Amino acid sequence: MERLQKFISNAGVCSRRKAEDLILNGKVSVNGEVIRELGTKVNGNDTVIVNGEILKHELKEYYLLYKPREVISSVSDDKGRKTVIDLIDTKARIYPIGRLDYDTTGIILLTNDGELSNILMHPSRNVTKEYYAKIKGFFRKEDAIKLSSGVNLDGVKTKPAKFKLDKYDKKSDTSYVKVIITEGRNHQVRNMFMSLGYDTIKLKRERYAFLDLKGLKSGEYRELSTHEVKQLYSLK
Repeated sequence: MERLQKFISNAGVCSRRKAEDLILNGKVSVNGEVIRELGTKVNGNDTVIVNGEILKHELKEYYLLYKPREVISSVSDDKGRKTVIDLIDTKARIYPIGRLDYDTTGIILLTNDGELSNILMHPSRNVTKEYYAKIKGFFRKEDAIKLSSGVNLDGVKTKPAKFKLDKYDKKSDTSYVKVIITEGRNHQVRNMFMSLGYDTIKLKRERYAFLDLKGLKSGEYRELSTHEVKQLYSLK
């Protein structure tokens, strides 16, 4: 038995908080009865309907994908562009945890486990994301210090991060920079570089928490092991 809002979240419908709102607003029924009590518990044998749709208690699936460029980090796209869902062979209703920009490559996780998604997406978890960036111009040490200390984006200062020059190609006038952040704002790394006048040419996310892209080529994916899933849950 598990709480109704958790059941709905784990079915991949929405976050647990949103599920609570749906329950309170009378949008959820169990075995034909509209439920408005948040403490209600259900199991896989119960018929749960949310907004007219019957939920199935799917087995949880967890994937690590090496996202290529020009792929959308979404379940669908109204412009018909390829999404991360198109790259994974499964019938489960999985969705990406967080996003990578259209032109950003690298590691992204996908699952139908709403609880784990909520854990990893919550700002208080401070899950580390490591990037490797190619930017135009020489990346000065003083700018690395500024970005690591935090800069204002849309009126909100970014959390402490790590920006470190790896190498500089004088011939092409480009710098290669290692970046570690714990936030997940839209276009954050690119916007942080842009705040100091640097254009990002390429950006790749190489690590997410303790996970990396070892053994994968662009466009390939693998399932997470039970041990890896437990490690991700431990971040709670």
